[in-house]
Amino acid sequence: MEYRTRRGNGFWRCCVFAVALWTMASAQLRYTITEEVKEGTIVGNVAKDLGLDKSALKDRKYRIVSGAAESLFHVDQNDGNLYVSRDIDREEVCEKSSTCLINVKTVLENPLEVHYVGVEVQDINDNAPIFPEPETTLEISESVLPGVRIPLKAARDLDSGQFSIQQYRLSANEHFRLEVSDMEEDGKIPTLIVQKSLDRETKKRHSLVLTAIDGGKPPKSGEMIVNIKVLDVNDNAPIFTNGDFSVTLTENVSIGTTVIQVNATDLDEGANGEVVYAFSNSVKQRLLNLFDINPETGDIIVKGLIDFEEKEKYIVEVEASDKGVPPLAMQKKVVIKIIDVNDNAPEIEVTSFSSSIPEDSRPGTTVALISVNDRDSGLNGKVTCSIEGDVPFTLSPSLQDKMFSLVTKSALDRETQSEYVLSIVAKDHGQPSLRSEKSIIIIISDVNDNSPEFVLKPYSFYITEGNEPGAHLFSVQATDHDEGENAHISYHLSRDGSEENKVTSFLNINREKGQITALKSFDFETLKSFQFQVVASDSGTPSLSSNVTVHVFILDQNDNAPVILYPVSSNGSAEGVEELPRNVNAGHLVTKVRAYDADIGYNGWLLFSLQEVTDHSLFGLDRYTGQIRTLRSFTETDEAEHRLVILVKDNGNVSLSATATVLVKVVEPREAFAASDVKSSAKDAEDTNVTFYLMITLASVSALFIISIIVLIAMQCSKSSTDYTSKYLQDTNYDGTLCHSIQYRSGDKRYMLVGPRMSVGSTIVPGSQANTLVLPDRRRPSEEVTRVHTNSVRILPSYHDHT
Repeated sequence: MEYRTRRGNGFWRCCVFAVALWTMASAQLRYTITEEVKEGTIVGNVAKDLGLDKSALKDRKYRIVSGAAESLFHVDQNDGNLYVSRDIDREEVCEKSSTCLINVKTVLENPLEVHYVGVEVQDINDNAPIFPEPETTLEISESVLPGVRIPLKAARDLDSGQFSIQQYRLSANEHFRLEVSDMEEDGKIPTLIVQKSLDRETKKRHSLVLTAIDGGKPPKSGEMIVNIKVLDVNDNAPIFTNGDFSVTLTENVSIGTTVIQVNATDLDEGANGEVVYAFSNSVKQRLLNLFDINPETGDIIVKGLIDFEEKEKYIVEVEASDKGVPPLAMQKKVVIKIIDVNDNAPEIEVTSFSSSIPEDSRPGTTVALISVNDRDSGLNGKVTCSIEGDVPFTLSPSLQDKMFSLVTKSALDRETQSEYVLSIVAKDHGQPSLRSEKSIIIIISDVNDNSPEFVLKPYSFYITEGNEPGAHLFSVQATDHDEGENAHISYHLSRDGSEENKVTSFLNINREKGQITALKSFDFETLKSFQFQVVASDSGTPSLSSNVTVHVFILDQNDNAPVILYPVSSNGSAEGVEELPRNVNAGHLVTKVRAYDADIGYNGWLLFSLQEVTDHSLFGLDRYTGQIRTLRSFTETDEAEHRLVILVKDNGNVSLSATATVLVKVVEPREAFAASDVKSSAKDAEDTNVTFYLMITLASVSALFIISIIVLIAMQCSKSSTDYTSKYLQDTNYDGTLCHSIQYRSGDKRYMLVGPRMSVGSTIVPGSQANTLVLPDRRRPSEEVTRVHTNSVRILPSYHDHT
């Protein structure tokens, strides 16, 4: 059922459409307007002309159907007028059409009605004739004959009919005329005809004006400039502008330098008038290697090396030709004169050269022969030769021209300079002057004219006692300014058998290295210093030698322990007995421990200390002098016997020591003993001579004591002089310690290294740590080392350096 309804609706729609088409076909209007009318111009009242009700136009939506006309016209639904919507250009709307008719389709709804309105747009003369291009160029050969026809491009006019192009005109001239042909639909076509022969050399360009005119009133026109270029015919040969081409050229100019520019002209044009340059076929290859020519500019360019010494003048033939067919050519000679310059530097050649000469050569010895040469002539070829710098050589002119002898002018010394680089300079007399330089190397060979020289003179060495036999002690070194075998040095010891050089029998030296070894160990206490001589000899012929004195100083080591001098018992042990009255006061000197050390300096500086004591409050020991004194008075309760053990040690790095024992016996005072004897004698009246005998006894004991002291001192001095000769001496102001000291010199002062106690009259130098004494200067020409004991002085062998 639904399907049938849809079919019925479609049928009625088709019927309505057919009725509408019939209605549209029955209504047709036509109006006429001119182009370019103003916007809003009324074309006509369509509703009135079609018999439509104006009041129903708006309800029925009267309008123009979409199309090209919609943008040009519109319908007003209020009054039914057809208006122009914008400016109408006929040439734009109806291009190339004789009649311009615009169909406007209008529509009414309910019921649907379609009406066609035709609007004819009439043309006006609003366009001038226009040529395709404002200017055109024609090329016509100067050889064309009169009557030749040359079609021109026609102008175009957008207007039609009588407003289109009606005629053409050509500006007046004697060589051309204009002919116009009517091609109907294509319009009128202009043609240019040659009426007189052309000559490019007389006039190569013609300028004509072609004018197109339409039929408007007043008429409009357009112009085109016609340029006529007369093409050339090769009827003229090139002609050189100058009569003669002559130029001067300096030799050795750089490649690429322009020698001269030749110039030729051709009255023709184009290829016929284009001139190219080349060397003619008569030019030989040798010249072609030296010169080249630019085919376009005519520049003759240097191609190779120009040398005045080879040729002074060159003649080159140049040919100028055009590019016509066939080409025309003309030849011209160019003379090139070469100017000589000082372009050759002198050449130095060394012959008969001795590259090595001995240093003892005499002045005037010939080293080499030198020859110089200059290819230039005259002043440019005259050469002087010299040596630069201050060297012991000179150039001596030879009898032969440009020959020189290189000779020595002063003594040579290889050790000062072993090689000379001589710079030989040769200069010519040209302007500017040229020079050349040659370096030769002369080596000065060695002659054995230098003795070996020791690095130090004399040598001073310090060795420590107790050295290992056979061990290396020290080395000497010598140098020789010569070279080779002349500088090869060997060493040996000078052994003359003298008493002073006996020690050399215990020494050995390495002949090549100068290393000295000892075959025995040295003892400072036996030998303090010695000296010997070393001889250095070279291997030259004859051999040269030199010697040097070597001073050797033995340095002390702490290898001796302190020796106790007092107390010493009868059996040789360090023990003693001292009797002390009980009534002594504090500070009483009990005794002094005396000791000495065979070492020196700090190794012999002795210090005393109490190792054992029965009563520390009763006795005191001076650390430096060894004096034992009472610290207080004795009391009745103090013991009658005291044992003191004193330790004596030196100040070596590894300290050595010895001990001494002192037994102090406290006895009753002698005054008490005497009073007791007097009382006994008073009670014993019978023995009246007791006092007399006692006095004699006391006097005898005192005398014996004094004699014993004198004998003991004499024996001690005798023992010191016999047993310790050259070692230890006793001071008359002996205070209990045998100090050792060594004397040395620094600048204008003499110093002595000592222990804590110093001799009377000595002065401690500030900052010496209380062990250096300044002694009066009693030096002999060589400095002396003095070893001081407490009661005597011994002079040791002299030396120059000190520890």
